[in-house]
Amino acid sequence: MTETNTRKGDHIRICLEENVQAYNVETGLKDVHLVHRALPEVTMDDVNLVTELFGRRLSAPIIIEAMTGGVDAATEINATLAEAAEALGLAMGVGSQRAAIEDPRLAHTFKIVRKKAPHSFLIANIGAPQIKEYSLNEVRSAIDMIEADALAIHFNPLQEAIQPEGSPQYDRLLDKVEEIASSLSIPLIAKETGAGIAVEEARFLEGAGVRGIDVAGAGGTSWAAVEAYRAQAVGNSLRASLGETFRDWGLPTAISVVEVSQSVDLEVIASGGLRSGVDAAKAITIGADAAGYAFHLLKPAVEGRVKEALERLLQELKTAMFLVGAKSIEELKASPAVVVGKTAQWLEARGFHPENFARRRKT
Repeated sequence: MTETNTRKGDHIRICLEENVQAYNVETGLKDVHLVHRALPEVTMDDVNLVTELFGRRLSAPIIIEAMTGGVDAATEINATLAEAAEALGLAMGVGSQRAAIEDPRLAHTFKIVRKKAPHSFLIANIGAPQIKEYSLNEVRSAIDMIEADALAIHFNPLQEAIQPEGSPQYDRLLDKVEEIASSLSIPLIAKETGAGIAVEEARFLEGAGVRGIDVAGAGGTSWAAVEAYRAQAVGNSLRASLGETFRDWGLPTAISVVEVSQSVDLEVIASGGLRSGVDAAKAITIGADAAGYAFHLLKPAVEGRVKEALERLLQELKTAMFLVGAKSIEELKASPAVVVGKTAQWLEARGFHPENFARRRKT
């Protein structure tokens, strides 16, 4: 068993058994209020969740986010998630494929996804620190492993800084991102892992050729907390303490969605602490094209009830759309949202004004 393989097993166990959620930072979506329509002038049957993402038709703007892979325990989880994605017409990402690139014997933990979801939009996944080491052939091997429709490069500087065996080597990455983007025939997505993406990085990434940004903001799972638990288990008190200190680090999800969507002309995925279909509706009204869920689906996946959990999310989203009078995702994007509290204060301080929150650059 490789070091990476062992770490992936630790991550699943800790996320299922420990409290790994942020303590004092929230997603900011509680500050986002949809405007209720007492006379919506639509029926529930009128509401259609179908949308397009990266040119592909999806039954709804919901993504099963990257969770796991690279350890035998992940095979069944990924199979269950993929079956649900296929049944419901949703997109799905896999966890970091580094373990399978290091040890091809673990590729089956990822390949199961395409086997169970032959028609779904699947997103491959490699880590930013690793792309400096990988050849383009190794990058393509991650794509080929699941016959991916897109590739995500995940940016996790916070996690790498806390992780006992982390690789916080984040210099000279943009040139490599640009090289990969220009070599691919499929979309490249830049994805954070729980600390959000700000306008400054979004513009750099757009310039490097990425076609989408998954903000993965703060307010949900804290990977600093996950790594703190791992460090504590091996007696590394310094790393455990660092993890607790930085447990709430990052840009809340709502803030990151607005900063990114108002600054670049890319597909935007809202993830990081989303817990309901109403959260998805809110994220879409302030600039997202789709909403992603990870931790919210992990336990249901382990318990074999992920399809039911997703169906509930879809019904919540549909109900929210009905209540604001939106028959389509495009109409939802045009629906008004009122942003208040700390989220509004932050955005105004950064130059994003309330009257522009629902206005998209993309046409």
